[in-house]
Amino acid sequence: MSEIKYSWQEDTAFLDQKLLRYSQSNCYPFHMPGHKRAPLEFPNPYSIDITEIDGFDNLHYPQGILKDAQNRAAELYGAQETFYLINGSTAGILSAISAAVPRLGTILMSRNSHRSAYHAAFLRELETVYLLPAATKFGISGSVSPAHVAQALEDLPQISAVFITSPTYDGVVSDIRTIAEIVHAYNLPLIVDEAHGAHFSFSETFPESALDCGADLVIHSLHKTLPCLTQTALLHVNSDRIDKTALKRFLSIYQTSSPSYLLMASIEQCMRFLNEEGNTQMSEFTLKLNNFYQQAKSLKHLKVFDKSSCLAEECFDHDISKILISIGDSGISAKKLYQKLLHNYQLQMEMCSGHYVTALTSLMDSSDGFRRLLQALKEIDDSVSITQRTPKTEAPTIHGSKPNAKKRLLTSDVIYQNPKPQMPISLAIEQPSETLTLKASTGHISQEYIFLYPPGIPLLAPGEILTGKLLGIIEHCQRLGLSVEGLSDMDNQCIQVVKQ
Repeated sequence: MSEIKYSWQEDTAFLDQKLLRYSQSNCYPFHMPGHKRAPLEFPNPYSIDITEIDGFDNLHYPQGILKDAQNRAAELYGAQETFYLINGSTAGILSAISAAVPRLGTILMSRNSHRSAYHAAFLRELETVYLLPAATKFGISGSVSPAHVAQALEDLPQISAVFITSPTYDGVVSDIRTIAEIVHAYNLPLIVDEAHGAHFSFSETFPESALDCGADLVIHSLHKTLPCLTQTALLHVNSDRIDKTALKRFLSIYQTSSPSYLLMASIEQCMRFLNEEGNTQMSEFTLKLNNFYQQAKSLKHLKVFDKSSCLAEECFDHDISKILISIGDSGISAKKLYQKLLHNYQLQMEMCSGHYVTALTSLMDSSDGFRRLLQALKEIDDSVSITQRTPKTEAPTIHGSKPNAKKRLLTSDVIYQNPKPQMPISLAIEQPSETLTLKASTGHISQEYIFLYPPGIPLLAPGEILTGKLLGIIEHCQRLGLSVEGLSDMDNQCIQVVKQ
């Protein structure tokens, strides 16, 4: 089959046709899912798409083949018990929080948590107390401090559970072992959203898994970094601090009553692949990564993130499979870099942020893919001229800052501000509402979320006060072409607020 250059201008009304054209193109996927369109051998999906017929068990009441499959997954990861998730990590996070925290209870959670954690807080009418991650010199959110966890638990005895996202979407890992020891000293459960770290257990090159560090519940998204179909994930139980009966009940609520046998077969195949070939494949993968990082040191203007440039308290550890490419002093915007990689080099990145782009890699990435990315970055880096490297592009003015204040890059510590909660999420959403333009909403209490997607971390959550500074940041993100989502107004001009 001949290669076809993929173009955003080539469009079709039919999704299946567009997907097929993309699969036939020369566009290399530095994005999820982790199989990277280089599939393991798999039957025709139509030929194995069944329901709960005789001999094929039932995911909600597993007694046979599915029970055995989940037991094998638990053994592979070293968990006490493992549950298949076919509604993604979202179902696992919802179930874990719902089982760990009583209705109207209080949860201590990292602010940079996935939206599903906030949805769990809404559904269970929880009070949320936030842990703010450190800021890094690179401009991304760093690790959650164990000291901050300890202080919060000492100050707030009403907390029922702790929820940490590690690794983050950028691959930053917190000191889960120390945090687990602190949380367990209060006889509380620690839930870790390790969705982006399902591969940690299979190579010492990667950070230590939260399972090995003592977390009580751990959620893995197989499709993010492993050869598994989108929407596949695992929920691991690692202690007796969570009521398993309650956990199973919530899994049956949040997962479909018609679980896909295609997705479950994909999970089983992935587990078998890791068991039989994981060590060899991971060894080859880490060699490719180390070679990339070594050669990327020659870049003069663009900068690739390296944990060694951060203090330990900023970044406890980092997953090198998340390649973060900063604009550095190149003078081009992150959006421009993203577009150049796509349109000039046929490299589809996972994400574009305020000052960097992200390439997500997995053990299914080819040597040619890494070669193409490195070559593209070197060519872009070499093309940077003195006249292009001006402070204007590097440091966009943030609305609401003082006129003579030093201009800053739109980094994570600028984007994600300390929230100003006024009422719990569930209470805010259920209040009488009114619609205001964003510009007129300063001082009001939001009833909606505002996310940058990806990664889906809220700039604003229901129950929080809209400030002029936050609105200026949102406006600037929109001007940069970043994907601002969450508002019911698809034009992102109006917001639902609590009626005053």
